[in-house]
Amino acid sequence: MTNENVKKVRLSEIELKEKMVAVNRVAKVTKGGRTFSFSAIVVVGDGKGIVGHGLGKASEVADAITKATEDAKKNLIKVPVIRGTVPHEQVGKYGGGRVFLKPAAHGTGVIAGGAMRAVLESAGITDVLAKSKGSSNPHNVVKATINALSNMRDAASVAEQRGISMNKVFNG
Repeated sequence: MTNENVKKVRLSEIELKEKMVAVNRVAKVTKGGRTFSFSAIVVVGDGKGIVGHGLGKASEVADAITKATEDAKKNLIKVPVIRGTVPHEQVGKYGGGRVFLKPAAHGTGVIAGGAMRAVLESAGITDVLAKSKGSSNPHNVVKATINALSNMRDAASVAEQRGISMNKVFNG
């Protein structure tokens, strides 16, 4: 995910809430029998435009969730949220996962499936229309949603990139 628009966030004075997306039990078969371990996907966000995701693996569920949360705190990005929705339509891709995000009017709510909903709510997006196409694997859906959000640009960043002021944008 190499993109010049992605704004990495430092973990200092932000209070993050975590949401567990999925826990998967994995069996390793050895000559002594089966050994079970767990993998967990967690999304963290402050509800004001900062979101991140992480994966943790351990022999206990609680340890896997703790590891996933720590990993998510290392992968935080800043997302433009304008009046509770996304600034424009965007497609996100990761592996077989494809997601489509579209701005919605105030009061619409988060119209999205499980893994996407966790990411969007953690980012503080309250009104959005979203569709997951392709893979329903929560790993790919979460990463595709993060990809779509990281490619979002607000009017100020586009104006800055084009070398014009916001006054010129709105006043002509």
